[in-house]
Parts: sequence; structure tokens; C-alpha cells
Amino acid sequence: MHLHPGWVTVPELVDDWTVRAYAAASYCGGPLSHWSALAVHGLGDEYTRLHVTVPAGARVRSSPQLRVHRSRLPFGLTTARGLVTTPVSRALVDSWGDAHSATAVRASPGLARAAVLRAVQRRRVQPAEVADELDRRPNLPGKAELHELLGLVAGGSHSELEIFGLRHILTVPGLPECRRQYRVDLRDGPVFLDAAWPDVLLAVELDGAAFHGSPAARERDLRRDAALAVLGWQTLRFSYRRATSDPAGCRAQIAEIYCRRLGDVPQADMR
Repeated sequence: MHLHPGWVTVPELVDDWTVRAYAAASYCGGPLSHWSALAVHGLGDEYTRLHVTVPAGARVRSSPQLRVHRSRLPFGLTTARGLVTTPVSRALVDSWGDAHSATAVRASPGLARAAVLRAVQRRRVQPAEVADELDRRPNLPGKAELHELLGLVAGGSHSELEIFGLRHILTVPGLPECRRQYRVDLRDGPVFLDAAWPDVLLAVELDGAAFHGSPAARERDLRRDAALAVLGWQTLRFSYRRATSDPAGCRAQIAEIYCRRLGDVPQADMR
């Protein structure tokens, strides 16, 4: 069955995304890129139309099932799931530019933003790596917005809820600035707190449904909070609904507990 001139696979495998992706990259002579690279790296969906990047002079054309991107910039190669792709940092920047182009569909910017946050959450990339790739692209659509997002994630906000929390909850009048992604070493290994005031051993966790909604996740959170309590920490947890519907109430609760603990907690570990 022919999917594109020169791009062939057998009929029984035509609906297998991985087989189609391998055939497309082989036909074009370039790596999977953009949204297809994100899918290979487990950071996005397997869309029907495949994306491949080739050098500027390559003589291959796009089709309804294949989008060929030509680039004058050198692009590195990596392998995942047996497929050759652009690195995660390049795929994120490429997809971001595509999502903010004049022809992009309305949902694309949100998908590109979610991919950046997901990649950082899963420690698949460092914000500095994405920033370095971005610096090579002076005319990338949406560049200012990506710079802003990278600044937030580099500062410790690794989800949309944490970004909202930073802007509306964690800056509490009269309190010192919190420490974000603060490391505490527990018996079973280190944990990273969404926000912490180490001087009074107060932690704040912002619980999005994606990571805290299941019974197993709630059990994990309870065990973690108990282990922190052994070390003297008090943990406040705010659900997505509570945080977004009552940020002022969250700030007030943080301030009240901070002030109460200020006189009760001995000199804390100020790592």
C-alpha cells in the first residue's frame, strides 16, 4: 500500500503508528521531529500526520500524511523506541514554534505548553537545554512566551497549578519568600517540596488531579507527609479546586500557621 511516493508499507501494518513513523523517516532521510518526536519521547500524542526534518536542500515533499520541515540549522539526533528523532529540547522548541504559527489550530499552544511542563516534570530535559535551543531561533513564533515559561519552570514551577500558586498563593505578605522544589532527605530517598519555609519547617503542596487524584497517589502522599512529620515538618495540601477558588484563604492559612510555628520550632536546618 502506498502512503506517499516512495514510502511503502504492507497493508496489515498501515495503521501501526511506529511502522509508519519508521517508513516516513526512512523515506525522507531525516529524523522524526516536532510533534512526532514528542510522541516518540512519550511527551505527546501520536498524531496521524507525521513530522520529519531534513536539510534545507533535500528534495522531498509534504503530503496530507507527512509534513516535511527544512532546516538550515544543524540538528542533533537521538534514538527512542527504535526510531531516530531530534532531541527533546529541539522537539519542544520546534513544536512551540509550529503551535504559535499563523496557521496553527487553536488548541496547539496549550498542547505545546503542556509538553514543556511534562518534559520538565519527568526530568526528560532541563529548562536550560530548552533555553539554549531557543536562543538559536531568533524568529521563532511565540518566543517571548516560551522564555517566560522557561523562567517559571527553572524557578521551580513544574505544572500549571504550581504556576498559578506562585502568582496567587505562595507570595504571602509579611512572610519571607518561600523556597520552591526544596529538597528534604527522607529514609526512602529525597523528596522535593512544591514550596517550603525551612525556618519553621512548613511545606505547601499543590495537588493537581493528574498526580494526586488516585487512591494510590493519596496513600503515597500520606506516607510522605508522615515521614516529613517525623522530621518536624508540617505539610499543607491545597487541591486544585481549593487553590483556584480560594487563593486568599490559602494565603491566610499559610500565614497563620507560619506565625504559630515561628515561636514553636527550634532552629531549623537551613540547607
